[in-house]
Amino acid sequence: MNKEIVQPGAENPEELLDLKLTEPKKWAAGIPAVLAAGKDVLEKEDILRGLKGLFHMNKKDGFDCSSCAWPDPDDDRSPIAEYCENGAKALAEEATTKKLTPGFFAQNSVADLAKLNDYEIGIKGRIAQPVYLPKGGTHYQAITWDDAFEKIADKLNSLASPNEAAFYTSGRTSNEASFMYQLFVREYGTNNMPDCSNLCHESTSVALADVIGIGKGTVTLNDFYDTDVIIIMGQNPGTNHPRMLTALEKAKNNGSKIIAINPLKEAGLMAFKNPQTVKGVLGFSTQLADLYLQVHINGDMALLKAIEILLYEAEKEAPGKVFDNEFIQTHTVGYKDFIDHLQQYNLEDLAKDAGVPLSQIREVAEMLKYKSRIIICWAMGITQHTNGVDTVKEIVNLTLLKGSIGKPGAGLCPVRGHSNVQGNRTMMIYDKPYEKLLDRLKEVFGFEPPREHGYDVVESIKAMHEGKVKVFFAMGGNFLSATPDTNFTAAAMRKLKLTVNVSTKLNRGHLVHGEESIILPTLARSDKDIVNGELQFVSCENSMGVIQKSKGVLDPISVVLLNETQIVCELAKATLGNRTVVDWDKYANSYDEVRNIIEKVIPGFGDYNKRVRNPGGFYLPNAPRERKFESEKHGNKAVFTLTNLYKKTLADDEYMLTSIRSHDQFNTTIYGYEDRYRGIHNERRVIFMNIKDMEKAGFKTGEKVDLFNYFGGVERVAHLFVVVPYDIPERNTAAYYPEMNVLVPIDSVAEKSNTPTTKLVFIKIKKHTEKI
Repeated sequence: MNKEIVQPGAENPEELLDLKLTEPKKWAAGIPAVLAAGKDVLEKEDILRGLKGLFHMNKKDGFDCSSCAWPDPDDDRSPIAEYCENGAKALAEEATTKKLTPGFFAQNSVADLAKLNDYEIGIKGRIAQPVYLPKGGTHYQAITWDDAFEKIADKLNSLASPNEAAFYTSGRTSNEASFMYQLFVREYGTNNMPDCSNLCHESTSVALADVIGIGKGTVTLNDFYDTDVIIIMGQNPGTNHPRMLTALEKAKNNGSKIIAINPLKEAGLMAFKNPQTVKGVLGFSTQLADLYLQVHINGDMALLKAIEILLYEAEKEAPGKVFDNEFIQTHTVGYKDFIDHLQQYNLEDLAKDAGVPLSQIREVAEMLKYKSRIIICWAMGITQHTNGVDTVKEIVNLTLLKGSIGKPGAGLCPVRGHSNVQGNRTMMIYDKPYEKLLDRLKEVFGFEPPREHGYDVVESIKAMHEGKVKVFFAMGGNFLSATPDTNFTAAAMRKLKLTVNVSTKLNRGHLVHGEESIILPTLARSDKDIVNGELQFVSCENSMGVIQKSKGVLDPISVVLLNETQIVCELAKATLGNRTVVDWDKYANSYDEVRNIIEKVIPGFGDYNKRVRNPGGFYLPNAPRERKFESEKHGNKAVFTLTNLYKKTLADDEYMLTSIRSHDQFNTTIYGYEDRYRGIHNERRVIFMNIKDMEKAGFKTGEKVDLFNYFGGVERVAHLFVVVPYDIPERNTAAYYPEMNVLVPIDSVAEKSNTPTTKLVFIKIKKHTEKI
């Protein structure tokens, strides 16, 4: 068996903090959320600066929050605050006036910074100028923009093939910057464009494109306000998408039922105290989940099949009253084969595989039986599994049976995790680009874009390891902390000739690098973006396909910062030189010009500049909302899919581990050590266990343990975690990422989407062994 070397830094801690435990909450938000949001802003250096940012966040003439992609209301935006606690924390970090100057980097070596944990790294401040780490260097040092672009261009042009470079994108990147970025990369000559969607909703995009003809959800926010049943699967809105709670509250007030399906009991699925209502301020809550199913990790497929069997039995007893037969006959294919396939399963066996009592599953079926206005929401708890694509397709199967798509109050709602991650893909940030869009690029710009598929995230990491990728360019994000198999990925990145990061703040990805490393600082969403004396705005796409403008309001912390589009255009000029056919200066100086060219390439963006200036923006076309399914292969009909169960086998001393966020983080950005909803204070290295599992294993609350994974004959170790009892099914455990990412095998991925299986890792738990 091979044993990986644990890298120094946060993945191999020397000691823990002082963990405090309290009773987990049974409701989310309320006055504590207001106080927590205000605390982060008010504790920063410039209070008025922070308050100005909060006032303009998610307003129609303000800027788009840089955290989650939950949509803004079309009409009834709050006059008080259109942001959540996590949005306020995100703003506090980017609105800080703390600057990382050349003096900071001269005083702090890369090795010393790497010893800090992710929270300590993130709070250092905004990067104020480009910095460069030379080969063999120990400290980043200042570099001019021109010299930085020249070094990157020289390295790119020295490669034997453009495919020896990979260009990553984070969801923060605007539509305009994303489009120009992919244009540069493709004129350079590669489709190696891994992006954060590869890590999260790629399974959704693949599944939905296959069966309904578009890789996006089909609902609008207004659908939530007038529906019969909302099913929330593998998603924790209270922590990950807090503004969704307001929509759920409105649905409940209008008579909707909510079914929550999640292994852990989560406050944000149980009840909501709306701090913008008198009721919420007085401490009264709105119950959310009418039924809470604590499914086993990756038991969702079995659960869905059990529900479908019960509904089919009800349909046989009352033909035409349970299934929407007209919809099935008119708009779908594969129904008969689907029903035949479904009947091979046994209800009791499915309930056992799901880990949910059959009596509860019958309750779900009763709630759905005579309803068709059904919305199904899901997130990473569905997509980051080996069978993630098929589970999404099974969700679609259920909606097709009920005709719950293409009608008001019904449809599919994949809840995206990062602001504009959906917009990145719309703008052609994709390693497997569609031929029709490549044809449009060729027609509009006059060069032949590469047709060969590029590397996604997992493929890029492996290519780095094998020496096939030598330059890695990241447009935002914290690649190392977001990716699986931390030690494997770190070793891969250290084999690179050059790493480049376009960033606002310092993160661990800057500290695990290639032979040379460059950090290019850029504007944040809340920053004023002034080009040639004119205040500009960018645009983003939210989870429900709305394109809206985002205009920063805060003075940038440094006069030398460039926006992302300018960075791309300057790099393109330096790299491509006389080979280019694109007028990069025109696009660097005007987002309007970028939008003008986008509408010539990307469908649905006609009159882009005019429509994006409308208050609230505009909706992109979404054919399934009109019961049009653009699939020539299937006669433009939605497809029933035959899926199979994923079989999990646990050894006697094995557990299933799933990744979760604390309430004090957004993706890889750590805001602190508090997770008050789950009762965790002043610590992140915890593992949540069922109390019966703890007793069987001989673990006590607060005991120190190490976590082990042995996938593929490699020992992976996450050192020094603390055992905490929690309401989670037996043999199921949970821990925060990125701390647990070291256990996620690089070769354990979702079929068809290649997404890392971060939501199911098989582990063994052993009492902690002190290092000698």
